[in-house]
Amino acid sequence: MCHIGRACLLAAMDFCTTPLREEMVAWRHDFHTHPELGFEETRTSARVAELLESFGITVHTQIGGTGVVGVLDRGSGPSVGLRADMDALPIHEQTNLPYASETEGVMHACGHDGHTTMLLGAAKYLATAERLKGRVVFIFQPNEEHGFGAKAMLDDGLFDRFPVDQVFGIHNMPGMPVGAAAMRAGAMTASEALFEIRVHARGGHAALPHMGVDAITVGAQIVDNLQTIVSRKLNPGLNGVVSVTEFETDGRRNVLPGQAILRGDARALTPDTNAAIEHHMRQIVAGITQAHGVEATVEYDTAFIPTTNAPHAVQVAAKSARSLFSDVDDACEPKLFSEDFSHIAAAVPGCFLLLGNGATGAHARPLHSADYDFNDDLLVPGSAYWVRLVEHCLGEADV
Repeated sequence: MCHIGRACLLAAMDFCTTPLREEMVAWRHDFHTHPELGFEETRTSARVAELLESFGITVHTQIGGTGVVGVLDRGSGPSVGLRADMDALPIHEQTNLPYASETEGVMHACGHDGHTTMLLGAAKYLATAERLKGRVVFIFQPNEEHGFGAKAMLDDGLFDRFPVDQVFGIHNMPGMPVGAAAMRAGAMTASEALFEIRVHARGGHAALPHMGVDAITVGAQIVDNLQTIVSRKLNPGLNGVVSVTEFETDGRRNVLPGQAILRGDARALTPDTNAAIEHHMRQIVAGITQAHGVEATVEYDTAFIPTTNAPHAVQVAAKSARSLFSDVDDACEPKLFSEDFSHIAAAVPGCFLLLGNGATGAHARPLHSADYDFNDDLLVPGSAYWVRLVEHCLGEADV
Protein backbone atom coordinates (compact mmCIF):
# COMPACT_ATOMS: atom_id res chain seq x y z
CA MET A 1 0.00 0.00 0.00
CA CYS A 2 1.48 3.38 -0.92
CA HIS A 3 1.04 6.51 1.17
CA ILE A 4 0.55 9.70 -0.84
CA GLY A 5 -1.72 11.67 1.48
CA ARG A 6 -4.76 13.06 -0.36
CA ALA A 7 -3.61 12.01 -3.82
CA CYS A 8 -6.07 12.65 -6.60
CA LEU A 9 -4.02 11.95 -9.70
CA LEU A 10 -5.14 8.95 -11.74
CA ALA A 11 -1.53 8.23 -12.70
CA ALA A 12 -0.62 7.86 -9.03
CA MET A 13 -3.40 5.32 -8.54
CA ASP A 14 -2.12 3.43 -11.55
CA PHE A 15 1.31 3.27 -9.97
CA CYS A 16 -0.19 1.84 -6.79
CA THR A 17 -2.33 -0.82 -8.41
CA THR A 18 0.07 -2.22 -11.02
CA PRO A 19 3.31 -4.22 -10.74
CA LEU A 20 5.30 -1.06 -11.50
CA ARG A 21 5.58 -0.24 -7.80
CA GLU A 22 7.09 -3.64 -7.07
CA GLU A 23 9.46 -3.19 -10.01
CA MET A 24 10.59 0.15 -8.66
CA VAL A 25 11.28 -1.30 -5.22
CA ALA A 26 13.37 -4.05 -6.82
CA TRP A 27 15.31 -1.50 -8.93
CA ARG A 28 15.97 0.68 -5.91
CA HIS A 29 17.19 -2.19 -3.74
CA ASP A 30 19.48 -3.34 -6.54
CA PHE A 31 21.01 0.13 -6.88
CA HIS A 32 21.38 0.30 -3.10
CA THR A 33 23.17 -3.03 -2.94
CA HIS A 34 25.63 -1.98 -5.65
CA PRO A 35 26.55 1.67 -4.93
CA GLU A 36 29.18 3.48 -6.97
CA LEU A 37 31.09 6.70 -6.36
CA GLY A 38 31.04 9.73 -8.64
CA PHE A 39 32.24 9.11 -12.22
CA GLU A 40 32.48 5.40 -11.36
CA GLU A 41 28.76 4.69 -11.90
CA THR A 42 29.40 2.20 -14.71
CA ARG A 43 27.09 -0.54 -13.47
CA THR A 44 24.42 1.96 -12.46
CA SER A 45 24.45 3.82 -15.77
CA ALA A 46 24.44 0.55 -17.74
CA ARG A 47 21.38 -0.61 -15.80
CA VAL A 48 19.65 2.76 -16.29
CA ALA A 49 20.34 2.63 -20.04
CA GLU A 50 19.10 -0.96 -20.24
CA LEU A 51 15.83 -0.11 -18.53
CA LEU A 52 15.21 3.02 -20.60
CA GLU A 53 15.78 1.06 -23.81
CA SER A 54 13.35 -1.62 -22.63
CA PHE A 55 10.71 1.14 -22.21
CA GLY A 56 11.22 2.18 -25.84
CA ILE A 57 13.04 5.42 -24.96
CA THR A 58 15.99 6.62 -27.06
CA VAL A 59 19.16 6.38 -24.95
CA HIS A 60 22.43 8.31 -25.07
CA THR A 61 25.29 7.19 -22.83
CA GLN A 62 28.65 8.54 -21.67
CA ILE A 63 27.35 12.11 -21.40
CA GLY A 64 29.84 13.88 -19.17
CA GLY A 65 31.53 10.57 -18.37
CA THR A 66 29.01 8.13 -16.91
CA GLY A 67 25.88 10.24 -17.44
CA VAL A 68 22.84 8.86 -19.28
CA VAL A 69 20.17 10.79 -21.20
CA GLY A 70 16.89 9.30 -22.33
CA VAL A 71 14.70 11.11 -24.85
CA LEU A 72 10.97 10.53 -25.26
CA ASP A 73 9.92 12.42 -28.39
CA ARG A 74 6.21 12.91 -29.06
CA GLY A 75 6.54 15.37 -31.94
CA SER A 76 6.36 19.15 -31.96
CA GLY A 77 5.58 20.90 -28.70
CA PRO A 78 7.25 22.01 -25.47
CA SER A 79 10.26 20.20 -24.05
CA VAL A 80 11.06 19.48 -20.40
CA GLY A 81 14.12 18.07 -18.64
CA LEU A 82 13.91 15.86 -15.55
CA ARG A 83 17.11 15.19 -13.61
CA ALA A 84 18.11 12.49 -11.12
CA ASP A 85 21.53 11.85 -9.59
CA MET A 86 23.16 8.39 -9.45
CA ASP A 87 26.30 8.50 -7.25
CA ALA A 88 26.86 7.15 -3.75
CA LEU A 89 29.10 8.23 -0.86
CA PRO A 90 32.33 6.87 0.70
CA ILE A 91 30.56 5.73 3.89
CA HIS A 92 30.50 2.30 5.54
CA GLU A 93 26.82 1.30 5.75
CA GLN A 94 25.39 0.45 9.19
CA THR A 95 21.75 -0.36 8.41
CA ASN A 96 21.75 -4.19 8.54
CA LEU A 97 19.17 -4.12 5.73
CA PRO A 98 18.78 -7.25 3.59
CA TYR A 99 19.73 -5.13 0.57
CA ALA A 100 22.62 -3.30 2.28
CA SER A 101 25.67 -2.28 0.29
CA GLU A 102 27.93 -5.09 -0.85
CA THR A 103 30.72 -2.61 -1.69
CA GLU A 104 32.98 -2.02 1.28
CA GLY A 105 33.06 1.60 2.38
CA VAL A 106 30.50 2.83 -0.17
CA MET A 107 26.76 3.35 0.37
CA HIS A 108 23.74 5.24 -0.89
CA ALA A 109 23.50 7.52 2.14
CA CYS A 110 21.78 10.41 0.33
CA GLY A 111 18.96 8.65 -1.53
CA HIS A 112 20.30 8.91 -5.06
CA ASP A 113 19.25 5.27 -5.53
CA GLY A 114 15.69 6.43 -4.87
CA HIS A 115 15.98 9.51 -7.07
CA THR A 116 17.17 7.35 -9.98
CA THR A 117 14.38 4.85 -9.40
CA MET A 118 11.62 7.47 -9.22
CA LEU A 119 12.68 8.90 -12.56
CA LEU A 120 12.88 5.43 -14.12
CA GLY A 121 9.35 4.68 -12.89
CA ALA A 122 8.06 7.88 -14.44
CA ALA A 123 9.92 7.14 -17.67
CA LYS A 124 8.29 3.72 -17.96
CA TYR A 125 4.85 5.18 -17.33
CA LEU A 126 5.30 8.14 -19.66
CA ALA A 127 6.58 5.92 -22.47
CA THR A 128 3.02 4.56 -22.75
CA ALA A 129 1.35 8.02 -22.63
CA GLU A 130 0.55 8.44 -26.33
CA ARG A 131 -1.39 11.70 -25.89
CA LEU A 132 1.64 13.72 -24.81
CA LYS A 133 2.86 16.26 -27.35
CA GLY A 134 6.45 17.43 -27.10
CA ARG A 135 9.65 16.00 -25.68
CA VAL A 136 10.81 14.72 -22.30
CA VAL A 137 14.54 14.53 -21.61
CA PHE A 138 15.43 12.19 -18.73
CA ILE A 139 18.80 13.21 -17.26
CA PHE A 140 20.65 10.70 -15.08
CA GLN A 141 23.63 12.59 -13.68
CA PRO A 142 26.89 11.28 -12.22
CA ASN A 143 28.96 12.76 -9.43
CA GLU A 144 26.57 15.14 -7.71
CA GLU A 145 28.23 14.79 -4.32
CA HIS A 146 31.47 16.50 -5.34
CA GLY A 147 29.76 19.05 -7.59
CA PHE A 148 31.38 17.94 -10.83
CA GLY A 149 28.70 15.86 -12.58
CA ALA A 150 26.33 18.57 -13.76
CA LYS A 151 29.20 20.67 -15.11
CA ALA A 152 30.62 17.64 -16.90
CA MET A 153 27.31 16.95 -18.63
CA LEU A 154 26.88 20.61 -19.54
CA ASP A 155 30.42 20.79 -20.88
CA ASP A 156 29.59 17.73 -22.98
CA GLY A 157 26.79 19.69 -24.64
CA LEU A 158 23.83 18.46 -22.59
CA PHE A 159 21.42 21.24 -23.55
CA ASP A 160 22.98 21.87 -26.96
CA ARG A 161 22.28 18.27 -27.89
CA PHE A 162 19.04 17.90 -25.92
CA PRO A 163 17.49 21.38 -25.59
CA VAL A 164 14.68 21.88 -23.08
CA ASP A 165 12.43 24.79 -22.14
CA GLN A 166 12.53 24.05 -18.41
CA VAL A 167 14.34 21.59 -16.16
CA PHE A 168 13.40 20.12 -12.77
CA GLY A 169 15.12 18.24 -9.96
CA ILE A 170 14.04 16.42 -6.79
CA HIS A 171 15.75 15.58 -3.52
CA ASN A 172 14.30 13.58 -0.65
CA MET A 173 14.29 15.25 2.76
CA PRO A 174 14.38 13.26 6.02
CA GLY A 175 12.27 14.84 8.74
CA MET A 176 9.52 15.86 6.32
CA PRO A 177 6.55 13.47 6.07
CA VAL A 178 5.92 11.53 2.89
CA GLY A 179 3.33 13.56 1.01
CA ALA A 180 5.02 16.89 1.78
CA ALA A 181 6.83 19.04 -0.79
CA ALA A 182 8.82 22.25 -0.38
CA MET A 183 10.25 24.74 -2.85
CA ARG A 184 10.73 28.48 -3.35
CA ALA A 185 11.45 30.99 -6.08
CA GLY A 186 14.96 32.44 -5.97
CA ALA A 187 17.78 30.92 -3.94
CA MET A 188 16.78 27.39 -2.91
CA THR A 189 20.15 26.02 -1.80
CA ALA A 190 23.45 27.66 -0.96
CA SER A 191 26.81 27.89 -2.62
CA GLU A 192 29.63 25.92 -1.06
CA ALA A 193 33.23 27.14 -0.96
CA LEU A 194 36.08 25.01 0.35
CA PHE A 195 38.91 26.95 1.95
CA GLU A 196 42.42 26.09 3.10
CA ILE A 197 44.58 28.44 5.18
CA ARG A 198 48.27 27.60 5.63
CA VAL A 199 50.08 29.42 8.43
CA HIS A 200 53.86 29.60 8.12
CA ALA A 201 55.18 30.53 11.57
CA ARG A 202 58.36 29.64 13.52
CA GLY A 203 58.33 26.53 15.65
CA GLY A 204 60.46 25.90 18.71
CA HIS A 205 60.75 24.30 22.13
CA ALA A 206 57.58 24.21 24.21
CA ALA A 207 59.54 25.60 27.15
CA LEU A 208 60.83 28.57 25.12
CA PRO A 209 57.78 30.01 23.30
CA HIS A 210 59.31 33.49 23.17
CA MET A 211 61.99 32.27 20.76
CA GLY A 212 59.48 31.32 18.01
CA VAL A 213 55.94 32.00 16.88
CA ASP A 214 53.50 29.25 17.78
CA ALA A 215 51.40 28.32 14.72
CA ILE A 216 48.65 26.97 16.98
CA THR A 217 48.22 30.36 18.67
CA VAL A 218 48.04 32.12 15.31
CA GLY A 219 45.69 29.49 13.88
CA ALA A 220 43.41 29.59 16.93
CA GLN A 221 43.06 33.36 16.61
CA ILE A 222 42.17 32.92 12.94
CA VAL A 223 39.52 30.30 13.80
CA ASP A 224 38.01 32.54 16.46
CA ASN A 225 37.93 35.61 14.23
CA LEU A 226 36.48 33.79 11.23
CA GLN A 227 33.30 33.42 13.27
CA THR A 228 32.90 37.20 13.22
CA ILE A 229 32.42 37.19 9.45
CA VAL A 230 28.83 36.04 9.74
CA SER A 231 28.06 37.57 13.14
CA ARG A 232 29.62 41.01 12.61
CA LYS A 233 30.64 41.59 8.99
CA LEU A 234 27.63 40.39 6.98
CA ASN A 235 24.26 42.08 6.80
CA PRO A 236 22.13 40.15 9.35
CA GLY A 237 19.49 39.72 6.64
CA LEU A 238 21.90 37.69 4.54
CA ASN A 239 22.48 34.01 5.18
CA GLY A 240 25.98 32.64 5.51
CA VAL A 241 27.91 29.93 7.33
CA VAL A 242 31.68 29.65 7.92
CA SER A 243 32.91 26.42 9.50
CA VAL A 244 36.49 25.35 10.22
CA THR A 245 36.45 21.56 10.06
CA GLU A 246 40.17 20.63 10.21
CA PHE A 247 43.15 21.98 12.15
CA GLU A 248 46.50 20.27 11.51
CA THR A 249 49.98 21.20 12.77
CA ASP A 250 53.49 19.76 12.72
CA GLY A 251 53.84 20.11 16.49
CA ARG A 252 54.65 17.36 18.99
CA ARG A 253 54.34 16.92 22.75
CA ASN A 254 57.18 19.30 23.53
CA VAL A 255 57.56 20.98 20.13
CA LEU A 256 55.70 24.14 19.22
CA PRO A 257 54.49 23.88 15.63
CA GLY A 258 55.81 26.11 12.91
CA GLN A 259 53.13 25.14 10.39
CA ALA A 260 49.35 24.95 10.68
CA ILE A 261 46.69 24.07 8.14
CA LEU A 262 43.07 25.12 8.61
CA ARG A 263 40.43 23.70 6.28
CA GLY A 264 36.74 24.35 6.17
CA ASP A 265 33.56 25.15 4.39
CA ALA A 266 31.60 28.34 3.70
CA ARG A 267 27.97 28.61 2.56
CA ALA A 268 26.05 31.54 1.08
CA LEU A 269 22.78 32.14 -0.75
CA THR A 270 24.08 34.78 -3.16
CA PRO A 271 27.33 35.23 -5.09
CA ASP A 272 27.78 38.64 -3.43
CA THR A 273 27.61 37.10 0.04
CA ASN A 274 30.06 34.40 -0.97
CA ALA A 275 32.44 37.07 -2.31
CA ALA A 276 32.09 39.05 0.93
CA ILE A 277 32.96 35.96 3.00
CA GLU A 278 36.09 35.39 0.92
CA HIS A 279 37.11 39.05 1.16
CA HIS A 280 36.75 39.19 4.95
CA MET A 281 38.48 35.83 5.38
CA ARG A 282 41.53 37.04 3.49
CA GLN A 283 41.47 40.32 5.43
CA ILE A 284 41.32 38.54 8.81
CA VAL A 285 44.12 36.11 7.95
CA ALA A 286 46.35 38.93 6.67
CA GLY A 287 45.74 41.07 9.76
CA ILE A 288 46.42 38.32 12.31
CA THR A 289 49.52 36.97 10.62
CA GLN A 290 50.92 40.47 10.14
CA ALA A 291 50.44 41.17 13.84
CA HIS A 292 52.50 38.06 14.66
CA GLY A 293 55.12 38.70 12.00
CA VAL A 294 54.42 35.49 10.08
CA GLU A 295 52.91 34.60 6.71
CA ALA A 296 49.90 32.67 5.49
CA THR A 297 48.24 31.65 2.24
CA VAL A 298 44.51 31.35 1.60
CA GLU A 299 42.87 29.16 -1.03
CA TYR A 300 39.14 29.68 -1.54
CA ASP A 301 37.42 27.44 -4.10
CA THR A 302 33.68 27.80 -4.80
CA ALA A 303 32.67 24.26 -5.71
CA PHE A 304 28.88 24.81 -5.81
CA ILE A 305 27.00 27.94 -6.80
CA PRO A 306 23.56 28.71 -5.27
CA THR A 307 20.61 26.84 -6.75
CA THR A 308 18.25 29.52 -8.03
CA ASN A 309 14.70 28.51 -8.91
CA ALA A 310 12.89 30.35 -11.71
CA PRO A 311 9.49 31.75 -10.61
CA HIS A 312 7.47 30.22 -13.46
CA ALA A 313 9.07 26.82 -12.98
CA VAL A 314 8.22 27.01 -9.27
CA GLN A 315 4.61 27.81 -10.16
CA VAL A 316 4.38 24.75 -12.40
CA ALA A 317 6.09 22.53 -9.83
CA ALA A 318 3.88 23.74 -6.98
CA LYS A 319 0.62 23.23 -8.86
CA SER A 320 1.75 19.79 -10.00
CA ALA A 321 2.62 18.89 -6.40
CA ARG A 322 -0.68 20.24 -5.06
CA SER A 323 -2.61 17.93 -7.36
CA LEU A 324 -0.95 15.06 -5.45
CA PHE A 325 -0.03 16.18 -1.97
CA SER A 326 -1.84 17.86 0.91
CA ASP A 327 1.25 19.61 2.29
CA VAL A 328 2.98 21.84 -0.28
CA ASP A 329 5.07 24.86 0.72
CA ASP A 330 6.02 26.97 -2.29
CA ALA A 331 7.75 29.64 -0.18
CA CYS A 332 9.92 27.54 2.10
CA GLU A 333 13.01 28.85 3.80
CA PRO A 334 16.18 28.50 1.71
CA LYS A 335 18.48 25.63 2.63
CA LEU A 336 22.14 26.08 3.46
CA PHE A 337 23.22 22.75 1.98
CA SER A 338 24.45 22.70 -1.62
CA GLU A 339 23.38 20.96 -4.83
CA ASP A 340 25.03 20.83 -8.21
CA PHE A 341 21.63 21.04 -9.86
CA SER A 342 22.58 24.70 -9.40
CA HIS A 343 24.67 24.54 -12.58
CA ILE A 344 21.77 23.01 -14.52
CA ALA A 345 19.30 25.64 -13.25
CA ALA A 346 21.81 28.35 -14.21
CA ALA A 347 21.84 27.04 -17.79
CA VAL A 348 18.05 26.58 -18.21
CA PRO A 349 15.16 27.96 -16.09
CA GLY A 350 14.25 25.33 -13.55
CA CYS A 351 13.00 24.31 -10.14
CA PHE A 352 14.61 22.13 -7.48
CA LEU A 353 12.25 20.87 -4.79
CA LEU A 354 12.26 18.67 -1.71
CA LEU A 355 9.98 15.69 -1.09
CA GLY A 356 9.50 14.29 2.42
CA ASN A 357 11.30 11.00 3.13
CA GLY A 358 9.54 10.45 6.46
CA ALA A 359 9.14 12.35 9.73
CA THR A 360 9.93 9.58 12.22
CA GLY A 361 12.06 6.48 12.64
CA ALA A 362 14.77 5.30 10.28
CA HIS A 363 13.55 7.45 7.39
CA ALA A 364 14.09 10.60 9.42
CA ARG A 365 17.80 9.83 9.87
CA PRO A 366 20.00 12.60 8.44
CA LEU A 367 21.33 12.48 4.91
CA HIS A 368 24.94 11.23 4.76
CA SER A 369 24.55 9.17 7.95
CA ALA A 370 25.64 5.53 7.96
CA ASP A 371 22.16 4.33 9.04
CA TYR A 372 20.14 6.42 6.55
CA ASP A 373 17.87 4.68 4.03
CA PHE A 374 15.62 6.04 1.29
CA ASN A 375 11.94 5.40 2.00
CA ASP A 376 10.33 3.01 -0.50
CA ASP A 377 6.98 4.65 0.28
CA LEU A 378 8.28 7.74 -1.53
CA LEU A 379 8.82 5.90 -4.83
CA VAL A 380 5.20 6.07 -5.95
CA PRO A 381 4.56 9.71 -4.93
CA GLY A 382 7.85 10.81 -6.47
CA SER A 383 7.22 9.06 -9.78
CA ALA A 384 3.63 10.26 -9.86
CA TYR A 385 4.86 13.82 -9.31
CA TRP A 386 7.17 13.52 -12.31
CA VAL A 387 4.26 12.28 -14.42
CA ARG A 388 1.97 15.09 -13.33
CA LEU A 389 4.71 17.66 -13.94
CA VAL A 390 5.27 16.41 -17.49
CA GLU A 391 1.54 16.55 -18.15
CA HIS A 392 1.52 20.17 -17.02
CA CYS A 393 4.61 21.13 -18.98
CA LEU A 394 3.43 19.43 -22.17
CA GLY A 395 -0.04 20.88 -21.94
CA GLU A 396 -1.97 17.78 -20.90
CA ALA A 397 -3.10 19.35 -17.62
CA ASP A 398 -4.24 22.86 -16.79
CA VAL A 399 -1.88 24.97 -14.74
